[in-house]
Parts: sequence; C-alpha cells; structure tokens
Amino acid sequence: MARSGTASIGPFNLSKTMLYGIGAAVILLGAMALDTKVVSIGSEEDFRREAFSPDNFGTSEYPRIRKLINDRAVDAVALSEELSADKKSATENHATMAGAFPVFPVKFTGTLGEESSGILKVAVEGLPDGAVVRVQSGPAINGTELRDFPGDIEFGAFTNQIEYQDAGAGINRAMSASILSDVDRESLPGSTVSVVGVFTMINPKNWLVTPVEFNVQ
Repeated sequence: MARSGTASIGPFNLSKTMLYGIGAAVILLGAMALDTKVVSIGSEEDFRREAFSPDNFGTSEYPRIRKLINDRAVDAVALSEELSADKKSATENHATMAGAFPVFPVKFTGTLGEESSGILKVAVEGLPDGAVVRVQSGPAINGTELRDFPGDIEFGAFTNQIEYQDAGAGINRAMSASILSDVDRESLPGSTVSVVGVFTMINPKNWLVTPVEFNVQ
C-alpha cells in the first residue's frame, strides 16, 4: 500500500507534488498548442512572412511620395531667391532633413543640355549666374531623396542598413518605371522639359534633381 501523500502507478510511487507538477506541465503544453498558429506553405499568410521585397515596397510607396512632392514643390527661381535671402528659413519652410543635409522639393521648366551617364544639365531662365541644375533621366537612378523626403520612412522600420538602402532603390526603380521608361535619352539635349522633383542641398548653387515628373515638350 502506498504511503499517505503518494499515488501508486504501476511499480512507481508519485508524490502529490510531482502529480501537481505533471498536471501543470500538461496544461501549459495545451495552452501553447492553442496559441500556436500553423502557416501553410503557399498560403497568403506565408507570403506575408517572406523576405523584404524592395520592389514591392517601392511600388507601394511611390504614388504617395510623388503626390507629396508635387504638392510641396517650389518654383526653382523662387527657391533660389529664398535660399539666398535666408537659408535657414527656406530650409524650415520647404525641406526635410536627411541626416545633416536638407532635401528640397522643386519644380522648373528649362532647356536640356549635355548628357552624361543619364544626368542632364538644365538651363532654367531666371536663375542667377553660376547656378547649375541637373536632372537624373535614368536608366540608373542614384540617391535616396525620394525615400528621405516624406520624413516617415525611417531606419528603425527595417531589419538593417542594407534593407533600408534597398528600400530607397526600390522607390527609385518604381519612379523610373513610371515616368522614364519611354524617354529617348539620345534626343533629349536641346529639348524643353518640365520637371518636378527633389534634391539634396549640399551646394546651394548646384542641384541634382531626382524627378517625379519629367515631361518633354
């Protein structure tokens, strides 16, 4: 006969404490099973857990970025005058800070000049002597201005620096596919173009614009 405080199972004698422990473990395992979600391979939930896709991200984000830049773009001549008068005020009024440098939205119409590696100079009437405006026409688009200008696409939302950089590249590719895919680059010099875009201001007299509108007349 088993002693008081123990239970007999076959040849084994278990204390009440051990029985309570086994019962608690069974309950815990049951709760874990109920809380576990099985994701079938190929299901919609499975696709959500795939690795980050820069191109999907770019396709999703580009339309709102394009609209934001169009809504906030400042005429190039007016912006140049504001920067000359009060750089700090112009930055506060129009730019988004990306690290140490401001990213400005701008719009202009001008005559396209020489091309080099997909970058063209633009002669914009009314800008001061010595001012240089260039615009990217692809096919390769460099920089992260489109990613940085909204101000809400932050590093902390991504797994690492590589993924953050890839997000910018994905937005650039989405822009290029949307507005630059049919551009005949060889025929551009001498043409009149209307541009809306953004640039990082490192040198106030030298702007390299990434476009969201590129309309050749």
